[in-house]
Amino acid sequence: MRPDTRTLLRSGIYIFGTGIVAALLMFTVFGGISHQGPHTNSGWLALILAIGCLPTGFLTLLLAVFKLIGDARR
Repeated sequence: MRPDTRTLLRSGIYIFGTGIVAALLMFTVFGGISHQGPHTNSGWLALILAIGCLPTGFLTLLLAVFKLIGDARR
């Protein structure tokens, strides 16, 4: 595996993992969510973090997987 591919994979896992942890904390520790949104300020911050990290981390992981497949074909 090339070093740049490894860096992309590691970054994607860290970013996506941060989004998952933020979402789990928002639902469990920070008061949960109603139809109007999170109940606490910490819940809102976790929501914002999850909304930012989950798509970014997923797309970074997707790019890394495609790069890994492209490197394997060479």
